[in-house]
Amino acid sequence: MISYRYIYDSLMNVIFVLRVLLFPFSVLYASIVVIRNLLFDTGVLKSTSFDLPIITVGNLSVGGTGKTPQIEYLIRLLRKKHKIAVLSRGYKRKSKGFVLANPEITVANLGDEPYQYYKKFDDITVAVDGNRVEGVQKIRTQKPLTEIILLDDAYQHRKIKAGYQILLTSYHDLFYKDFMMPTGNLRELWWGKKRADSIVVTKCPEDLSVEEQQNILRKIAPNKNQQVYFTKITYADSVFGTSEISLKDLKDSESEGVVLVTGIAKPKPLMDYLTFLGIEFEHLKFSDHHNFSVKELGEIHEKSISKKIITTEKDYVRLQDEIDNLYYLPIEIQFLNRSDVFDTAILDFIKQ
Repeated sequence: MISYRYIYDSLMNVIFVLRVLLFPFSVLYASIVVIRNLLFDTGVLKSTSFDLPIITVGNLSVGGTGKTPQIEYLIRLLRKKHKIAVLSRGYKRKSKGFVLANPEITVANLGDEPYQYYKKFDDITVAVDGNRVEGVQKIRTQKPLTEIILLDDAYQHRKIKAGYQILLTSYHDLFYKDFMMPTGNLRELWWGKKRADSIVVTKCPEDLSVEEQQNILRKIAPNKNQQVYFTKITYADSVFGTSEISLKDLKDSESEGVVLVTGIAKPKPLMDYLTFLGIEFEHLKFSDHHNFSVKELGEIHEKSISKKIITTEKDYVRLQDEIDNLYYLPIEIQFLNRSDVFDTAILDFIKQ
């Protein structure tokens, strides 16, 4: 029987060859993006401003930089004193236009990440709209007490002028080492970093030395008004589902078997962490925001009869009604240093 791993490795080899062949299209795409940004920079294309604090979290590359835990960090920082709304496009949702989260909403109509925010934080507003300008306008109409809006994955959405922009880049895939799609993973060239107020290097090793941080800092080459921060992923001590199971108990009871199911861009940090803990697992890897077919759900459900299924929080909200014996491992971000400087910068912006 052909394994998922064999299929995945074969597909990656094909994608690598295609990316090399598509280099001319990367040059064309880069030229189009440069011209578009120039038109916004010179005022030929207009950006809309709003008279309330708007913070953007985004990246220069496609997926996998940790936008979701960064948004959740901001929510925790601000929610106690402010009415917050999170606006996302709701990638791969089945609905169209503006949708405001409500008790009857489904993950299919809201999107997995917005649905995760909505279920996790009961005191915030969550909405989706591909048009961020219209989305902000409708939030202000339908939720007039909103004081702060967080834009999820909107760094390239230049029709709206955010007051504070946070640019993320993964330690394992730093933007200055990458190239434009489809040859690389960049949505825009590295000099798009100039629009950021803060640049956050995410998914760093816990023992990242000060010397390596300084080396990365030199290569990022921030301007005098930008701050660069380094964060790591921290994992909970337990997995959660129909019950709570500590990771220690999960390791001790692995005679039942553990299956890791991921539908995220870059699952390697999670895989490495489980391996570090000594938890052996079978990995079923799917693409980011994957829409599971009936056949795939059936195969995962069959494994769940005798094994524990571990997944990410984002995947859990899509699979929880389909799979038994399903658990997720929560994650958060933690700054390696200078978290107080980052927090102060955000709070000072809000005070303005």
